[in-house]
Amino acid sequence: MTETGDKLPFGLQPRSVLLLYTESNAFKRKENQQVSQRTFSIIKPDAVRKGHTAAILAEIEKAGFKIIAVKKLSISKTQAEGFYYVHKERPFFGSLTDFMSSGPIFPLVLEKENAIADLRKLMGATNPANAEEGTIRKKYAGSIEENAIHGSDGEDTAQFEIGYFFAGYELA
Repeated sequence: MTETGDKLPFGLQPRSVLLLYTESNAFKRKENQQVSQRTFSIIKPDAVRKGHTAAILAEIEKAGFKIIAVKKLSISKTQAEGFYYVHKERPFFGSLTDFMSSGPIFPLVLEKENAIADLRKLMGATNPANAEEGTIRKKYAGSIEENAIHGSDGEDTAQFEIGYFFAGYELA
C-alpha cells in the first residue's frame, strides 16, 4: 500500500529509492545517503575453462559487490571485435578477439559504492606477474593475455559494456 493507503499493482512495495541519471549515462542509486555505482565485468574463457568461475564469483561477492545480472554465453569473433573496438588499432587486437571468442564467458553487472575502482583493485594488474597477492588475477590468471577477468575502467565504459551484453529488462 502507498502512504495514502492505495494498493500498488502486481504486489509492488513502495521504496524510498532515487535513481539518478548522470551526464555520463551511468545509473547510480541513492539509498540512505549512500551512492552505489554499477560496473561491468567478464569472467574470461581461460578462467571458465579452468573451472574458476564459482571461486571468482565468490570473491566478488565477498568484496561486497551485489551481482545485478550474470549470464553464460559464447561470443563470435565479430561480437568480440565490436566489444573491443576501442582497441582495434592495438597490436594485440586480433589475439584478444580470438581469445574472447574461444569459449564461454560470464558477463556480469555489479553494484557497490565505488564499484569501478574497487573491482579494478580486486582484479589486480593486467599482467598477473605484476598483480598484488590476493587479487583475482594473481590467483587465477595465467598470462597477460589470458588474465581471467575484465572490468570497466570508467563510468562511460561501464555503461557501453553493460549495454553491449544486457538489455534494460535484465537489470531490473
